[in-house]
Amino acid sequence: MGIGATAGVAAVGGITLSAQASSGSSSSSDSLKFDADGYSKLTKTITDTEGAEHHVTYHFWKAITYVANPVDATYQSLIVSAPVEIDGKTVDPTNAPILLANSIGGYMPSSVADATEVGGGSAMGGGAAPSGAAPSSSASTAANANGNTNATGGATSSNQLLALAAGYVVIEPGARGRTLKNSDGEYYGTAPAAIVDLKAAVRYIKANKGLIPGDVERIVSAGTSAGGALSSLLGASGDSPIYDKYLKELGAADASDAIFAVGAWCPITDLEHADGAYEWNWGTNDLSTGKQVDQSVSKDLKAQFAEYQAGLKLRGLNGFGPLTARNYDDYLVEQYLQPSATKYLTDLSDSDRETYLAKNTFITFSGGKATFTWDDFLTHVGARKKDTPAFDAFDLSAGENNEFGAGTTETRHFTAYGAKNDSTGLSTKRVAADVPEKLNLMNPMYHLVEKVNDRRSKHWWIRLGTSDSDTSHVVSANLAARLDHLGDDVNHLYYWDEGHGANTDPGDFVTWIATVTGYGKSKKGKRN
Repeated sequence: MGIGATAGVAAVGGITLSAQASSGSSSSSDSLKFDADGYSKLTKTITDTEGAEHHVTYHFWKAITYVANPVDATYQSLIVSAPVEIDGKTVDPTNAPILLANSIGGYMPSSVADATEVGGGSAMGGGAAPSGAAPSSSASTAANANGNTNATGGATSSNQLLALAAGYVVIEPGARGRTLKNSDGEYYGTAPAAIVDLKAAVRYIKANKGLIPGDVERIVSAGTSAGGALSSLLGASGDSPIYDKYLKELGAADASDAIFAVGAWCPITDLEHADGAYEWNWGTNDLSTGKQVDQSVSKDLKAQFAEYQAGLKLRGLNGFGPLTARNYDDYLVEQYLQPSATKYLTDLSDSDRETYLAKNTFITFSGGKATFTWDDFLTHVGARKKDTPAFDAFDLSAGENNEFGAGTTETRHFTAYGAKNDSTGLSTKRVAADVPEKLNLMNPMYHLVEKVNDRRSKHWWIRLGTSDSDTSHVVSANLAARLDHLGDDVNHLYYWDEGHGANTDPGDFVTWIATVTGYGKSKKGKRN
């Protein structure tokens, strides 16, 4: 599909909008007021997913600090883009949905401080990953709708442009990340800094209702990989009081941080259970070197996953029944993998389909449906991305170990199993006392299972590539199953043969935003 047709493009009555927050004031009311006249007027040609060009004139606000007491304004700032003319037609973005697009990858810092146009956010700020902390959850580079690339993944980069061309307001927040370190050697961007910053950005937007363009009650968050996890967390944890002390320290605006909807691509979340889920999924797959991981460790972690999964008491979508470690493979094949392969093959030309099936004989395509086994699917995917444990590495080498660093300690264990089997000699063999609280602060499942949050988002768009072995397929499937059980609107699909950071249906996402927000239903393109 295209850009969702310009859902809501045919608005009328151009208005003068703009903003730049004043700086240097210690008063929240002064420093957090959006300057509606502080914009630049820019133009951009955006090519939609059907190849049509759209000429967009928009108002752009350079980096605005969104907290009164920033730790580092380079990261704690946001940019705003609001369309005022599309293809020669005046657009009024006053009631348009707001796409809150983060560019976070690998729980690294993200900054919009130097951005000069829409899509100007950048990840991996603050220098390279520290020693012993490779960015294991980083997103891959992917092309956007214009053939450009974004190092944080294609999902966000294409969504920003297509949303702007559809008449939506695009706000891009920066956020602190795990590698940031001050002159005293203290890490100031580790958990829960990133989610606290995103919440503060939402509060800034809502506190400026009537000044900032867009409908502040229709904020849709979007992110990829760790950014997808944070987008999910932002949606699940709206207005949760467990973040209040952190937000107060920053001088966040006195407003709600609940958002309307979530877009999450390949979310890497539920970190305290991610190692077990990963081994359940990819434990028998070799590494790219051809070597197999330590199967005794893999077996231990699989057993942990089975216990955790049983405790969740989740039921699969479409009447599947209880989801357990014993039947999850059948569920993934039936609910996600075979439908994904079916769509992929159906969309191919007859000759291309014949060629593909000849190369992939494990698939039976009959009656317009693809069928195969779980074991054959694993063989098809091939090498697993990560060694074991995938997230809480025994040698503290994973990016997530850095994410749970604190003070001057660069990396720490965050699971009992990882700590018990520490190979560095630097660990006490126990998880630090502050880690359990931080895990709750970083896990959307906490807000959906242990402390069910009625202020959560009720609309969810979740996507994952079938060849993505950066995390387990059950992570997003568990999230979707729980949300469905709670009665939320869940649109969850897997992209066949796509890897980490894929976004093959951005036009559909933009259309989905219009649908769930009710935007574009009136003749003037305003939300009813």
